Amino acid sequence: MKVQRLTQAIASRRLWLVGAVVVLSACTAARVVTHTVDTKLAAAPAGAYELDPNHWSVVFDIDHFKYSRFVMRFDRVKATMQLDPAALEHSTVNVSIDAASLDTNDKLLDKMVTGDALLDAANFPTIGFASTRFEMTGPSTAKLTGNLTIHGSTTPVTLDVTFNGAAPNPLTREPTMGFAATGSFTRSSLGLAKWYPAVGDDIKVRIEAEFVQHRAAAPASEAAGS
Repeated sequence: MKVQRLTQAIASRRLWLVGAVVVLSACTAARVVTHTVDTKLAAAPAGAYELDPNHWSVVFDIDHFKYSRFVMRFDRVKATMQLDPAALEHSTVNVSIDAASLDTNDKLLDKMVTGDALLDAANFPTIGFASTRFEMTGPSTAKLTGNLTIHGSTTPVTLDVTFNGAAPNPLTREPTMGFAATGSFTRSSLGLAKWYPAVGDDIKVRIEAEFVQHRAAAPASEAAGS
């Protein structure tokens, strides 16, 4: 009899757990399909943000033999943002790109561009961007100006930024916001003139990025008491 009761209790607990998982999954699915964002930057939560490591894209393109705009991307990027939507001029963005992570979809070309003829990633491993001015141009648009450093040289760059929206992530519940940005610079301004004019001077930049405001971890005493 005791064994039977124990078996029934275990089965009941398993059923309860399965039910709880089903309910939680349904709630998560509902949050995903009903997810919306506020596209007004002024409504975004102020504070410190980090680039979502899995949801971003940094792409450069350049004229290639007058045939096409050749596209390349970077595979390792880190970025932080300090946002004050009420006074955007006080906001800052800092980006660090691993120069060796350049991906042209051609391994030989990757080695040529990251080698000492151009990026020289072995001696200049980081491409950096540090903002100097953030200026609103509309409810969901802005101009972000900063210093771009490649191969040890620095040039000013202005990006046209579109604020895609902000809301708690439906999966993590962490405050999240998304941006798109475009801009351009000349590689000659950084002393990188190799293969010109066969390969163009003007480099166009396209960025898609999601930033996350991580929630502070609960104190150990609170976690223990919960």
